[in-house]
Amino acid sequence: MMPDNEPDSPQPKAMTRLVTKLTKEMLWMYILRLLQERPHYGYEIKELITIRFGFSPATVSGYAIIYRLIKDGLIEGQRKDDSPRKYYAITEKGINAMSEAKSFLRKTMDLVFDQTT
Repeated sequence: MMPDNEPDSPQPKAMTRLVTKLTKEMLWMYILRLLQERPHYGYEIKELITIRFGFSPATVSGYAIIYRLIKDGLIEGQRKDDSPRKYYAITEKGINAMSEAKSFLRKTMDLVFDQTT
């Protein structure tokens, strides 16, 4: 997800911080986005984030966020049949949180960026 740079024009540190803030530090949104499609297990979530969104969160960070999302009631853990894996599914509260996040980000984009950018 990092923007391409010309070799002779290094990326400003502010841009590096922005990318980090909107990817690794906002990992909960990416996890909920994937769970809107269907339940997934932990390692699968990490792999899908790398494939779909172009960055690779640390495994420990991913599980820490998953546990926080469960605590906040945004997702729930479930077992499928006889599988030893624990799958995670988004809850109604999680769906609402995604809707609120989308509205907030849209409003922020409209306020910060003019229509020509």
